[in-house]
Amino acid sequence: MPSSSDSDHPRRLPVGQLLVRLLAEFRRELLDEAESHGYGDIRLAHLQITGNVGTKGIRLTALAERAQLSLAATSELVNELQALGYLERRPDPSDARAKLIFPSPRGLTMLREASAKVQALEQLWGSYAGKQRFEAALQTLQDVLDATRESGRQDRGPA
Repeated sequence: MPSSSDSDHPRRLPVGQLLVRLLAEFRRELLDEAESHGYGDIRLAHLQITGNVGTKGIRLTALAERAQLSLAATSELVNELQALGYLERRPDPSDARAKLIFPSPRGLTMLREASAKVQALEQLWGSYAGKQRFEAALQTLQDVLDATRESGRQDRGPA
């Protein structure tokens, strides 16, 4: 396994470790914030759904793809969040057989509060590295993500 001493940046962890550790810290901060606002029933696994559900309604299959989870795992987590009062299912107006998943009023409040916490975390983390460097790092990560997605589509050939 590569270590930070294998690179030209001896003080830097390998990219995978950086991403995993920052994601863990990010999720810990969100869960702490959720608990402090009365959402102590939210579990770590729920963040994969709440962070991807949006507010305009989404089908379970699309949510599973967006959350990068199996359909079964996504369904289980959505059922849990629905039972806890954060999500609701409504008929899809474009297909009467299908359902769309929406945040409930409680879920919308929680998502607004989570969004404020994300903004606060970005400001805090930006203060550690300098706002411009942090924004450049975020844009670089977005560029890499976009390029890897595009590369993956090209590798699979025409749809």
